[in-house]
Amino acid sequence: MSNESDAASEPSDDEVVRTAAEAAEGIVFKHYDQSTVTDLDVTVTFEEGVLDVDVYLNAPADADPDREAVAQEAVETAGEAVDELFEE
Repeated sequence: MSNESDAASEPSDDEVVRTAAEAAEGIVFKHYDQSTVTDLDVTVTFEEGVLDVDVYLNAPADADPDREAVAQEAVETAGEAVDELFEE
C-alpha cells in the first residue's frame, strides 16, 4: 500500500524512466570522456511502482575509477534522481 494519496501529481512512468536514464548516463560521463566509453547500455523499467536500472559499461580495464564502481554509482544515482522526482 502506497503512502502517496495524490496520484495525479506523481510523475508519469515515461518521466521516471527518462529521469533515471539521464541520471545514470550523467554519472558515467562525469567519470569518463565519451570517447573512452566503447559501449554503454542503460536499461530502465518502471512498472507498478518498482524501478529497475541496469547499467552495462564497457570502458578500458585500467580505467580509473573502476568500471564496476561507476556502473554501481550510476544505478544508485538513477534511483536517487527518481526519489527526488517523487518528492517534488
